Amino acid sequence: MLKDHPSQPNYNIARRLLKAGLLVWNRFTARGAENVPATGGCIIVSNHASFLDPPILGAGVRHRQVRFMARDTLFEGRFMGWLMPSIGVIPLDRTRGDIGALRKAIQLLKAGAVIGLFPEGTRTHDGNLQAPKGGIGFLIAKAGVPVVPAYIAGSFRAYPRGARFIRPTNVSIIFGTPIPPAELAALATEENGYEKIAQLAMKHIAALRAP
Repeated sequence: MLKDHPSQPNYNIARRLLKAGLLVWNRFTARGAENVPATGGCIIVSNHASFLDPPILGAGVRHRQVRFMARDTLFEGRFMGWLMPSIGVIPLDRTRGDIGALRKAIQLLKAGAVIGLFPEGTRTHDGNLQAPKGGIGFLIAKAGVPVVPAYIAGSFRAYPRGARFIRPTNVSIIFGTPIPPAELAALATEENGYEKIAQLAMKHIAALRAP
């Protein structure tokens, strides 16, 4: 079994500091975190509108450490080169199909880790949901773990693309009912199965939006 290396204290400190900032500046709220399994591998899938989304997702889950995949350029510099690995972020080369990063994520999930994924791949330009990337479906199918959908509201207003400062507007996250591995495995056997899995994930995310 692959050992999950990151220093838990570093993650906990970062999570608490970020959550405190979100509570004070953005009146952060979270619902449904009990849908994230207390043990075992799990994927959390969410919409992606802002650089605030990973902190919001992590702040919403108190009982598990949530790891993320991020482009390798974010690891540049002495401080970020230390911080990102120390809190469990997995580097991803987005200039090519980074099979190594996907393989590591799958191994971690099978070993019992929780990984947060954004099926859209990149932040939205207009606040609306985007089409998912097929590679997400591949990772989900190969991991064979429950998938918990989540929807983040308010992050686009608070910190959209191009913004220089975080606006003091409300942000929130809601976690939905897990999609069981058996349902995902059945889709994987169909034609264009990975794309269908990615689309199913986005459907569950969209269903959590407030009317």
